[in-house]
Amino acid sequence: MPSLQESTRLQFTESEIERRRRFVNLGAEDLERIASVKDLIVKHANTFSAAFFDYLAKIEEARPLFGNVAILEQARTAKHEHLLAMVSGRYDRAYVEQRLKLAMLYGRVGLDSRVFLGAFHNLLQTIGMTIMRESGSDGAQKFFSLEKVGFFDLGIIVDVLIDERERVIGQQQIAIRELSTPALQIRDRLLILPIIGVLDSQRAKQLTDNLLHAIRANRAKVVVMDITGVAAVDSKVANHLIQTVAAAKLMGAAVIVTGLSAEVAQSLVALGVDLSKLNTVGDLQGGLEEADRLLGYVVQRT
Repeated sequence: MPSLQESTRLQFTESEIERRRRFVNLGAEDLERIASVKDLIVKHANTFSAAFFDYLAKIEEARPLFGNVAILEQARTAKHEHLLAMVSGRYDRAYVEQRLKLAMLYGRVGLDSRVFLGAFHNLLQTIGMTIMRESGSDGAQKFFSLEKVGFFDLGIIVDVLIDERERVIGQQQIAIRELSTPALQIRDRLLILPIIGVLDSQRAKQLTDNLLHAIRANRAKVVVMDITGVAAVDSKVANHLIQTVAAAKLMGAAVIVTGLSAEVAQSLVALGVDLSKLNTVGDLQGGLEEADRLLGYVVQRT
């Protein structure tokens, strides 16, 4: 099972942890003030934890957390441990690992970072009012010192939530690209590759990979690449298409490009792309007819 550090792409090295401690300016005087409110925080830890989750329960976007009982119970336990650790006086790698554990629980249910910020702000307000009510005249200073630890925690958890969201979005984009460039077998030895939408360099590379794998898997001899749904092509993408055609040829498959719009054709000419290597046909029907001819099929009207 991977460690918490391995479960996130963020790197929390010793130097990075120290850098984050400097950001919040956590000093020796702060540690003394935090130690003086340790018993108070331990005493009210359950109340503070309940305030945090009571706030989340009112937010529509936090419903997935409360819909998963197992994760919710883990989150409650981890939050209680978090509150106790905030006044431990040790904010090292073990402490960060505990923050990561909590952040990954939130990330698993897709808790929005903005929702977490609201709940965390409410938690700090609740803690602050309790400290100032029960600690006398210097209660504000004690809370400000503990608040630095809160901001230290906040930076870690929000960074993990944002990174987890970006990771999920990246996986979704990969899935969409794979679905949007399918190589379909029309008949024996014939593939059709319909391309729709924006064709950037990354998608063009994935298109090439998918096509070459499909040619090998289906022992294809002809591929009809239809770009009717492509609105624009830049020089990098155009060169990538030409390289795709050349790679397919090396694997024994001829590529017929169909559906070139007037705008794309003019762009290719203006870019100075060598079109002599492309076998182009006006539309998809003409491309399929040309493919049949190359494969030796004869279509007759009955």
